[in-house]
Amino acid sequence: MLGVDTENYFRQVLEHAHNCHDPYDLILVSGDLTQNPCPSSYQRIAAGLGPYQTQCLCLPGNHDDALLMDSFLNSGNIGCGKLCRLGHWQLFCLNSQIPGQAGGFLAETELELLETGLNNNPELFAIVALHHPCLPTGSAWLDTMMLANARDFFELLERHPQVKAVTCGHIHQEMDIIQQSMRFLATPSTCFQFKRNCRDFTLDTAMPGYRIIELFPNGDLSTQVQRLPGKFTELDVQSDSY
Repeated sequence: MLGVDTENYFRQVLEHAHNCHDPYDLILVSGDLTQNPCPSSYQRIAAGLGPYQTQCLCLPGNHDDALLMDSFLNSGNIGCGKLCRLGHWQLFCLNSQIPGQAGGFLAETELELLETGLNNNPELFAIVALHHPCLPTGSAWLDTMMLANARDFFELLERHPQVKAVTCGHIHQEMDIIQQSMRFLATPSTCFQFKRNCRDFTLDTAMPGYRIIELFPNGDLSTQVQRLPGKFTELDVQSDSY
């Protein structure tokens, strides 16, 4: 895509993460797994994730086909589950996709799932993962594709102080904002990156990357972004179409 071998970089990122930081409890794939969803694309993603034998949870993004994901990313260590227990923590994976649209929305069923899970396990700290950002990024063109019902989402979060972080994909750049005692995170893409604080679509030369999140029993977390070494020179950073 845009002259970039995205599958190659996806595999490089996985290899880098496991060579430098293994073992992991979980790999979270935060959406837009493919640009043009079809069975073979998800089969290739499964082939990339499968050999590591680490539990993988995959979120749908605006470019994905959630039904195909359920069919082809749902065996062995790979799944599209909504809830995962991690020691003193639970991770909620919410579908913010609006089929056919770039922006996001959390359906009532997704909000109910989150609230029920938080009510049922108030002793567990929580992270919520979704594809679309719920806070502005500083880039006007990206901020037209935020979570449309972010206010409803925030009102729910305010009722549950055990939620310590919200993490998203979509924006192809890192973000780390603390608001109301919660951490709002975004992670670089495993392919090309979007330049920060731009009015219009602009690509960056930053390398593909990933985010490590370490969870502690007392509710604290630490996180850092890692990137592949080198310089990203495979695309025209002035490209104006996506």
